[in-house]
Amino acid sequence: MAKNLNKDAVYKTAKPKEKDYTINDGECLVLLVKATGSKLWRFIYRINGKQNRLSFGSYPETTLESARRKAEDARQQLADGIDPSELRKQHKEKVKQDILNQERTKIGLPALNSFCHVAELWLKSIEHQTKPQTRIKKISRLKNYAYPTVGNRPINEIKSAEIYMLIKPLIEEAKLETAHRLHNEISSVFSYAIVHSFTDYDPAQPVGKQIPAQRVKHRAAIIDPKQVGQLLRDIENYNGTFVVQQALKLSPLLFQRPGETRQMLWTDIDFEANEWRPFISKTDFHHIVPLSIQAIELLRKLHTLTSHQQFVFPSVRANGKPMSDGTINSALKKLGYASDVMTPHGFRTTASTLLNEQGWTPDAIERQLAHAPRDHVRAAYNRAQYLEERRKMMQAWADYLDKLKAGAEVLPFKNQAG
Repeated sequence: MAKNLNKDAVYKTAKPKEKDYTINDGECLVLLVKATGSKLWRFIYRINGKQNRLSFGSYPETTLESARRKAEDARQQLADGIDPSELRKQHKEKVKQDILNQERTKIGLPALNSFCHVAELWLKSIEHQTKPQTRIKKISRLKNYAYPTVGNRPINEIKSAEIYMLIKPLIEEAKLETAHRLHNEISSVFSYAIVHSFTDYDPAQPVGKQIPAQRVKHRAAIIDPKQVGQLLRDIENYNGTFVVQQALKLSPLLFQRPGETRQMLWTDIDFEANEWRPFISKTDFHHIVPLSIQAIELLRKLHTLTSHQQFVFPSVRANGKPMSDGTINSALKKLGYASDVMTPHGFRTTASTLLNEQGWTPDAIERQLAHAPRDHVRAAYNRAQYLEERRKMMQAWADYLDKLKAGAEVLPFKNQAG
């Protein structure tokens, strides 16, 4: 179809009629002459089988030359498979969003559809299932490492290379745990964005393979029975405060996480049932620790001294807090056990290793270590799982430690639970 059919004079001299009519300039461009006398440029086209129209303004404010340039641009867009009307709508939306984002920036809010905006929506969506301290850590990592570089970027424009570059410094500094956690959080933001139509893909996914695997750090522990016996004798001779001495003595008997032990509450101890029932924050479930005769004896001695306080092992500063997390480690160092030889957490490794060697059910040992199933419902239901076997195991373990402390030649005892 021919284009540029008419000279400007044709449009200038066009007069209104009873009804609206059009003057064809060729290849979809027409001038609509209204009965009211106004003259409007229209680009009438078909795309995907449907007719559509685009306004190019009024004549003569929009000149014939200008209208033809706009028509040529629209024809090129159609040739490229782009709907010019949709493109115009998108441009208008972008202008509107830019104005709104300027207002949001003024009051300290993130730009709409930016990484920061979607990250905040994601954080809010998981708020009900995230512990406050965990949420704080996630926010801190995103603010410190992601927001400075991609925070204000439209989330659907962020590339894999950008994500890798913000994680790369952590890799170079060997902060691999932080790198992996940050990557997981960024990827989770993109997963949220995909589901809620902010973007179509996760550019963080290929970045994960570029982060080196973490080397598992094994906490130092003594597992040789003779050396365990010597350690117990050294603990018996520890000349620090009574509270710390009892905490040291209880640690191998209970072999729970050091944080749980030092924060032991008197309200969680049942002297009639011979049980300690702490809430394990790491795995988010209530645990049952059967108490041996030896453990009960130590706790009763402590009861006369600290039962008027909340914590079994209160801080020496009398500030209503438990002993500090470094107290037991410092005590071990005073006894001559450096951190590469024995740690408070190492009592768990000692018990796990020797109890497994001695034939106790691995599942019972895992339950006693408070390694809960990932399924929290199952964990709550099974908190008493293997409890009778664990009662026997904990008493047998305490008796075994007594013999090691006495310096006896002790052969590995076998599981007597069955």
